[in-house]
Amino acid sequence: MPRLPAALRLAPLVLAALCVAQGAHAQNPAVAPAPAQVSPEVDKAFTQLMASPAIQKLLDAVKADHERSVEDLKMLTEIEAPPFKEHKRAEAFLARMKALGLTNAKIDAEGNVIGLRKGTGNGPKLLISAHLDTVFPAGTDVKVKERDGRLYAPGIADDTRGLAVLLSWLKVLNDNKVQTVGDLMIVGNVGEEELGNLRGMKAIFRDHPDIDGMVGLEPSPPGAVLMLGTASHRYEVTFQGPGGHSFGAFGQVPSAIHGMGRAIAKISEIRTPSFPKTTFTVGTVGGGTSVNTIAPDARMAIDIRSDDMGSLLETEKKILAAIDEAVVEENKRWNVNTLSVSTKLIGDRPGGRTPPDSVIVEAATRSNTAFGHKTLLRGGSTDANVPISLGIPAIIVGGGGKASGFHALSESIDVTDAWKGAQNSLVTVLGLVGVQGVNPALLPKRAARSK
Repeated sequence: MPRLPAALRLAPLVLAALCVAQGAHAQNPAVAPAPAQVSPEVDKAFTQLMASPAIQKLLDAVKADHERSVEDLKMLTEIEAPPFKEHKRAEAFLARMKALGLTNAKIDAEGNVIGLRKGTGNGPKLLISAHLDTVFPAGTDVKVKERDGRLYAPGIADDTRGLAVLLSWLKVLNDNKVQTVGDLMIVGNVGEEELGNLRGMKAIFRDHPDIDGMVGLEPSPPGAVLMLGTASHRYEVTFQGPGGHSFGAFGQVPSAIHGMGRAIAKISEIRTPSFPKTTFTVGTVGGGTSVNTIAPDARMAIDIRSDDMGSLLETEKKILAAIDEAVVEENKRWNVNTLSVSTKLIGDRPGGRTPPDSVIVEAATRSNTAFGHKTLLRGGSTDANVPISLGIPAIIVGGGGKASGFHALSESIDVTDAWKGAQNSLVTVLGLVGVQGVNPALLPKRAARSK
């Protein structure tokens, strides 16, 4: 039997195994193995990289910079960065970028910190990023505490560690005068968490159509490469009626809460495919004025996710139809038409996947091999969703450190030997953009999209 291309051989395995974690980077036990082999071109480039004395010196510099980098981690962690309120942390990150030599860095209109480290010319432009925002509201105690060999603070791993690694890379590349072939767009972006709706990445790819690929940093175990973006839609649903006294108006007016209850019951009966994994939940509910009032209003929030956009849209269609049917039935129950419903899309994360045999995935795979790690492909809802949905190759990899407690006040990270992860991901980046006199850029340039 003829041997199928890697993308075709792995597609069912990858999509079936990537029962994607619902958080931005929750450790997903369902993973798929990467291709057993990488292309000769990729293998040759990484062999050249790892054999280069200049690159070995650079990797030694990453290790030597570890303690200083941890100080950056602590400093940035202790600056609050709730969704839509990332500016103070952005200013601090910008100041560090400029101090480390990226004098052209700036904060764009959306609040992203962006700096461009130019290559030799005619190479690709690779976005390397970590997000500024955390899930924690203003007023959260973000003071870093150390005990039992770990650093504890909300947001310290997700994703402040990534920001600190970007700064370390910038420092060692400049200190060692390493000249890449392609350009490195170094970004601390806003809007990754909660209802930030990936606004930072959406703005970047709207305003910079010449980006050829993306490598994002998030908490990840060694060897993990996120290449599938789980799509999601979120709705705020509001039911409204005239309301009235629970006794005096009974039988005359419909209850917004009862109508919502009918809708939830109908939604709960909807079936979704297990492959591609597609999910939904009514995450929050509220409404009413008192125990003895027929509720004039009620509201709920719905989260719909899928590894396939078509399946997401089909489930969304069924959910919206169930809501409308529930309102009709509640009005019919009382022979009125005074209950109404409105829906508002409050979250829209596009999805897709980077093919497992693409250059960017093979580069991460080969780098993992160089550092003694087996590659496991995974999925999730991250900043990479945006470029992936646009057909731009993108992956998420780890920056080193053993993290736990994401999105909890007990979030922590063990940074012992975390420099090893920073080395690994940096080698992936250097393989993609190329290093003058060492290896060519592997990432192909793509035709620029019009703004």
